[in-house]
Parts: sequence; C-alpha cells; structure tokens
Amino acid sequence: LNINFGLKQLLFDWSASSGATHYKLFENPDGVSGYTQVGGDLTTTNTALDIAVHRTNWANARYLLEACNSAGCSAPSNLVFALSGMLQTIGYFKASNTEASDEFGRSVALSADGNTLAVDARDEDSATTGIDGDQGNCQVNCPDPNFPREFDSGAVYVFTRSGATWSQQAYVKASNTDAGDGFGSVALSADGNTLAVGAGEDSAATGIDGDQTDNSASNAGAVYVFTRSGATWSQQAYVKASNTEGGAPGDAFGGSLALSADGNTLAVGARTEDSAATGINGDQADNSASFSGAVYVFTRSGTTWSQQAYVKASNTESSDLFGGSLALSADGNTLAVGATGEDSAASGINGDQANVSVNFNAGAVYVYTRSGTTWSQQAYVKASNTGFQDGFGLSLALSADGNTLAVGAVGEESSATGIDGNQADNSISGGAGAVYVFTRAGSIWSQQAYVKASNTESNDLFGFRVALDGNGNTLAVGAPLEDSLATGIGGDQGNHLGFTFIDAGAVYLY
Repeated sequence: LNINFGLKQLLFDWSASSGATHYKLFENPDGVSGYTQVGGDLTTTNTALDIAVHRTNWANARYLLEACNSAGCSAPSNLVFALSGMLQTIGYFKASNTEASDEFGRSVALSADGNTLAVDARDEDSATTGIDGDQGNCQVNCPDPNFPREFDSGAVYVFTRSGATWSQQAYVKASNTDAGDGFGSVALSADGNTLAVGAGEDSAATGIDGDQTDNSASNAGAVYVFTRSGATWSQQAYVKASNTEGGAPGDAFGGSLALSADGNTLAVGARTEDSAATGINGDQADNSASFSGAVYVFTRSGTTWSQQAYVKASNTESSDLFGGSLALSADGNTLAVGATGEDSAASGINGDQANVSVNFNAGAVYVYTRSGTTWSQQAYVKASNTGFQDGFGLSLALSADGNTLAVGAVGEESSATGIDGNQADNSISGGAGAVYVFTRAGSIWSQQAYVKASNTESNDLFGFRVALDGNGNTLAVGAPLEDSLATGIGGDQGNHLGFTFIDAGAVYLY
C-alpha cells in the first residue's frame, strides 16, 4: 500500500494481488481506536480519501489494505501513516515571480466559498501597473541597471480553485506603482469578486479617483478597489482619505481594511491620523492629537464609491493608534476598531474611558453600528484584566452577524492556560498574550471567555492574529513566537530544545 497526497486528499494505490476480486481499505484514525473499513469494497487498485484539514490526530492516523475474493481476505498490507504529507494536503502557494525579500504571504484573504485566495507580497519590486503586467519589470538581478524597477512597490496575487486544482488568476499592481508603497494589505468580498488593497502611497489626493500622480504627501496611504467579471480583473476605484496628510510617518491610510460580504461597504484604518475629533464626522482638520488614528467608511452604489463616515474614538488621545485593526460584520452594519495605544485603566464594557493615568498602551476596542446611513458608537470595550502595555485590540475578528467579537492582546502577562484561568497572575513578563471573546445580546456586550494558550510562555505573542468562522463558534489564534519543535496537528507542545526552534510559531483552534 502506497500513500500520496493531493489537495485535502490522501491518495492510495497498490499493486494488484493475484486472485483478488476486490480490496478493503482500513483506517485507525488515532492509533488506539482500532481499524474500521473506509467506504465500501474497491475493485480498482487506487482510491482517494477526502480529509478534514482541522483533524487533530494526524500524528497517529494509519492505514492498512486487504486483498479479498470469495474465499476471504489476505493478511493486512504494510502499515502506512498520513502525518508526513499533511502539509501537502493543505496546499503550498508561491508567487509567479518569486524573488528574495518579497514577503509573499504577509496578508491573505479568502472568499466565503474558499475558491478565491488573494495573497500580498508588499515588498515585490516590479515597476508595472494594473493587471497582469510585466512582472519581471524588474526584479532583484536586473540585466540592465537602467531598466525600470520600483523597490518594495508591492503586488497582490489572486488564485482560484477548480475542483481540487489551484491556479493563479491575476497578478495585481497599483495604477500608480511607486517605490516603497508596500501595495499589499488585502480584503475580499464573500463571492471573491471585489478585492481591496491598501498601500503606503504618497499622493496628496483626497476622496475617490483623485490625482494619483501627486506624490507630495509621503506615506499618506491609499486603497485600490478591484472587481472581477468572469475571470477578468480591473481597477474600479482609487480611494483616499477625505483629509489626506503625509509626512513622517504619514496617516497610514489603508494599513488595515475590511469589506462587507457583498463588497459594498469598505472600512479603512489610518492609525497615525492626527485629528483631535471624537465620534462620527467630527472636525478632521484639527491635527492637534498626533497619531490618534481614524477610520473611514466608504460605500458603493452600482460602481460608484463615496465616503459615508469619518470615525474617531469617543476618547481621542495622541498616540492611541485607533484604526490599527478593524473588522466588519457580513452586512457591514457592525464595525469594530482597535486602538492598542489607548491608556485607560477601565475594564469591561463602557467603563471610565477618561481614566488614563496608569495603563500606558493598555488598549481598547470600539464597536460602532449603522442604522440606514448613520453610524454611532455602541460600546467601548476593554479587557477584564486591563494592564500596562497589553496592546488589547492588536487583532480583531467578528462573526458574520457581528454578535461575537474576538480581541487579541499580545502583551498580556498572565501565566494562565486554557479558558477562564487566573488572569490576575502577571508572572510571565513580556508578551505571553491572551484573547478575549465578547458577545452581544441586543445592543448589550459582555465578555464570554478569557482565552489563553494551552502552553503559555513568555514572548509567544499569543493573539497576534485571530479569526472567527461565520457563526462565531470556532476561533483560531496565532502565536508567531511560540517555540515548540512539534510538527503537524496535536504534537508535543512542551517539546522545547533551548533556542533550536525559537519563534517557530503555532496556531491554536478553539
């Protein structure tokens, strides 16, 4: 019995056995439950088994084959294991113009049906513009030093799946490609037909489809919206803030993005915007609160985009970085915004947001809702154990209905493990991390769970990224600096060999 690996499939084949009329494939899914037949009797010498990527028993799953005829079945074949090919079954993607230092995969977005994948490479160097241009124009080892290239201009690659086969559908660049723009943070609509891409672009334009050639506002930022008709992509809009500002570091408009399921509502964060305004549609020209941050909401009618709201925190302060992370519900009517630099010592929901004396960079999340075209703040959300430099709000995720919110706080220092442990024990210095889950009943928010890793360690940055499934019942949490040398699913998470696998990273599924 031989095993190979397809996309989310195990592929078995074997040599024909003399006198056999059929074969039986057996699986022991966890190494202890015993063998049961997979499917019915097989009359060919090969078969494919669809597998669930999230299964937790890869390390122990094993397979056997029997050859049978009317007289009975043979002794089982050689034992085969699935673990070695697990990653192959999930899929392995590379850019069509792979080069050193492109950072392909810094952000990804997947359509609701899982058939369209957008991947950024924000340090890609091509000088081309638009869709499917000359992606060799020009990479690291250019044959002609005068050949055009734009270092770290960035690119996005769109892949599509047909059956079990993935292929690249489009190579996407900005309409005004320029060095250092870092074109790349991505968001997709549910059907995969609308793609939004953020960039640290330098134009001083404002609003929709302004003058993108005016590079007088360094790092102001821009968002580009692309749409797909059939298999053809085209740029639909070039989106700028209504109060574009450049400089050092600039407003960073487009550093975070979120699209509603239908692609008709776009939220854009500008974490270093400087206005001292509060609430909705305040005075965006008052730049007296440096790096306070803002979020801009745009809507599409037909093919026309317009700004619907300019959103600020209810307690705007300098260096709060409001808009560094954000999430939208599927209908676009609930918006969550993170502000990791917010300093209030409040805890829980709607606490005293003016209490900023002791918890530098504790972080906060603000929830807004839309009725018709009018936005308002629904909740001011803090951790249940607000702490100094916890960075609560670095990552966010909302369920499709907007009633479940997950918030990452990578600087949280509790040594607790699992769910609802002792959050007051700050005995792990530096970045163990935690995730907080909140739920909404009507318009009232409350904390449902305090989530820690099962192997909490210092500096793991648990909560650096979070994701929720549509119904909010499955939560994935990234910890990019976790140190275990385990591989695959459900491995030995306590297996640390000094610095051998430092910062290997892990993901936890709840």
